[in-house]
Amino acid sequence: MRLRVLVVDDEALARARLVRMLARVQDTEVVGEAATGADALSRSRALRPDLLLLDVDMPGLDGFGVAEAADAPLVVFTTAHAQYAALAFEADAVDYLLKPVAQERLERALEKVRQRLLARSITAAATRPPEPAEAPSPRASEAASAGSTAALLTVHDGGKVRFFDPLRVTRFRAEDKYTAFSLDGEEHLLRESLSALEERLAQLGFLRVHRAELVRASAIRALTPEAGGALLHLSDGQTVSVSRRFLPALRQALGMR
Repeated sequence: MRLRVLVVDDEALARARLVRMLARVQDTEVVGEAATGADALSRSRALRPDLLLLDVDMPGLDGFGVAEAADAPLVVFTTAHAQYAALAFEADAVDYLLKPVAQERLERALEKVRQRLLARSITAAATRPPEPAEAPSPRASEAASAGSTAALLTVHDGGKVRFFDPLRVTRFRAEDKYTAFSLDGEEHLLRESLSALEERLAQLGFLRVHRAELVRASAIRALTPEAGGALLHLSDGQTVSVSRRFLPALRQALGMR
């Protein structure tokens, strides 16, 4: 997923630094810059970016005013003032970065943006009404059904049932007839085979890379060729082996020649 970003800051040096940092992030494109709130709104409407990387404290229309008036882009605020954080999240910001912004922190924020965009597209597809002129095909019906059931992971934990967002998970591992995943430092077990999970989560961007491994494509940060396959490096620091059997399909999905 290519992320289109509009950088908004009244300081030219701050904008230039963010542009350089964004250039280091794969599948990220700076579509424009703006120095004022009014200019940000104008350029946002013209360029239709996915994300506003938005300074809070600007003369005239500040960042909160821009976020309220901009109708479509997601927002990540950048500021030197920690006290605005609560207001930022009330404004439904994806993240809040304190200056000077660190590269690793910026990349984590962009990952959150990608997840939000993917979730938004899935929700839109699931809620879109069918075309009245023709009946949906069996395959389309199956896809819609998969989309609605793929929203949550169900984990039976003692006497309670817990639910998890699959878009927060970077990888799933086969454990006999079950599937294991790690989230927030905890290990969880699904009463579902990896093959069944693969089919259910395919439209969320999950790819089979090994008979025992399923990964979220948007979490892939690097691929290192190895004898008989490859090694994937994920956004949370995990590494996953790719078998020779699944490598060609993975390379194609990642747009590699």
